[in-house]
Amino acid sequence: MVVRVKIRVRTGNRIADVIALANSGYETETPQLLVPVRFAEVLGMWPPQGAMREEYQTAGGPLNVWIYPHACKVKVIEEDVQSEEVLSDLVISPIADEVLLSDKLIGELQIALEDVSRGLWRFRWEPVDRLRRSYPPQRW
Repeated sequence: MVVRVKIRVRTGNRIADVIALANSGYETETPQLLVPVRFAEVLGMWPPQGAMREEYQTAGGPLNVWIYPHACKVKVIEEDVQSEEVLSDLVISPIADEVLLSDKLIGELQIALEDVSRGLWRFRWEPVDRLRRSYPPQRW
């Protein structure tokens, strides 16, 4: 099991809700939201115009991505509460099939991964016994 949360992504005048995987192994210097090409289309960010092309080193080998620095705002949305909105880089991957939160974005969104094996998490400001359940994957 892993932890997936429901987020709202805003790019300019476009807003989309999506389930995102909290991937603490996706280590970055800045908050980054990695999205598949199909979700980038929903956000109006594909095909890339003005994005930086970069090569990421992954466990599966090198990956070419397109990066829009500070291009989106992200917040976690739950039925009873929402996080603050966080400014994030938008990273587009041609091989990803789900949306990923980087370690820095997880931190900025105040997500505490409590029991990843059971898909349990909470917001850092919540009591330690206020555990939330992971969402099922949303594949693109």
